[in-house]
Amino acid sequence: MVRYFGMPPLLRALLKSMRPKQWSKNGFLLAALIFDRQLFTWPFLARSLAAVLLFCMLSSAIYIYNDIRDIDTDRIHPVKRFRPIAAGELPLSVAYTAVVALLVLVFPLAFWLSPYFAILGLVYLVLNLAYTTWLKHISIVDILVLASFYVLRVSAGLAMVQVAQFSPWLFVFTTFLALFIGVGKRRAELSLLAGDANSHRRVLAGYSIPLLDQWMTITSTLSIMTYSLYTFFGPGLPSNHGMMMTIPFVIYGIFRYMYLVLVEQCGGSPEEVLLSDRPLQIAMVLWGVAIILFYYVFYNA
Repeated sequence: MVRYFGMPPLLRALLKSMRPKQWSKNGFLLAALIFDRQLFTWPFLARSLAAVLLFCMLSSAIYIYNDIRDIDTDRIHPVKRFRPIAAGELPLSVAYTAVVALLVLVFPLAFWLSPYFAILGLVYLVLNLAYTTWLKHISIVDILVLASFYVLRVSAGLAMVQVAQFSPWLFVFTTFLALFIGVGKRRAELSLLAGDANSHRRVLAGYSIPLLDQWMTITSTLSIMTYSLYTFFGPGLPSNHGMMMTIPFVIYGIFRYMYLVLVEQCGGSPEEVLLSDRPLQIAMVLWGVAIILFYYVFYNA
């Protein structure tokens, strides 16, 4: 949990607008490092961590810009009206300056790390701007674009390592998992806003809860199937098929997230769910430990 106590009000408002809770999404950049068995290769680890940091700064610039554009609708939203820009805690002049400063900082360093990484960062930025401007208002397309952001993160992480055995199955799994999260996000928003949904986010008029429930079922099934297929057919896996022992943790994590969205009526902010739900956190930690054990420690057992 991010603590803001003791900070000057303006700095606190700026940091809140940068949404550090959402930085957890940038952990997808480490997928290539981990699943290509490069986690303990120091140069690749250092480059990957630097890439995560730069993507955190880049995504923060986008979050601030989004809040500037959405200031009017955020002010009438039951939750988003408390965001610093919508609440008047962060002046627009400071917000615009922060966006420019972050972008000026990020892209030279990204190019220094890898020109390909910088290009992917630019694609991520342009796609986000297009999403903020009009793509988020087109039903189905908005969810597909949200999913593409996760795939771009994985691709950016690949630029930080010398790929030897990263499986295409992981791209497919990431795509379906991201679609699952995106559908859950829309479902939670539609449930929260109820009859007022269209006035807050007009794309919600193109969805219904029964439709989104069906899509959650489809995407969760495909996520579990593609991850399971990866553990059997991905290149460079342990010869003892130990990676299939990680499947139960993925199943539990997906089922738990569905429970939180469908029963607990949360999920509008996936990062909030990740940072607050203890069973989901435990499942992810155990999944990570299992990967280290079967993919690194007992690899040749």
